[in-house]
Amino acid sequence: QVELVESGGGSVQPGGSLSLSCAASGTIFSINTMGWYRQAPGKQRELVASVRSGEIPNYAGSVKGRFTIFRDNAKNTVRLQMNALKPEDTAVYFCYVEGMTGSALGATGFASWGQGTQVTISS
Repeated sequence: QVELVESGGGSVQPGGSLSLSCAASGTIFSINTMGWYRQAPGKQRELVASVRSGEIPNYAGSVKGRFTIFRDNAKNTVRLQMNALKPEDTAVYFCYVEGMTGSALGATGFASWGQGTQVTISS
């Protein structure tokens, strides 16, 4: 079992910055994808940013140029730096990690979600 623990978030004024962090723990053999999704009230969960192992990050068009995703493979952590925040960025943000759990003797796939953290942009 792989557990994700999120931190960060909160409330800021438009134009402000916030940082979200997520740490994965458990019997992790390898991690393929780490990313962040968000869900605003009354809307579907949407991808914000993700990064696959060995590839460049992928961003939603609405956050490109404002958000940056950082992945630390040694620590199994992923961070989302959010700048120039807008009211429409208000949502619950979820960390997502997908990979293999176990060991070289036997590994199975996993996909885990964080508990979600509220981000509110309001003047």
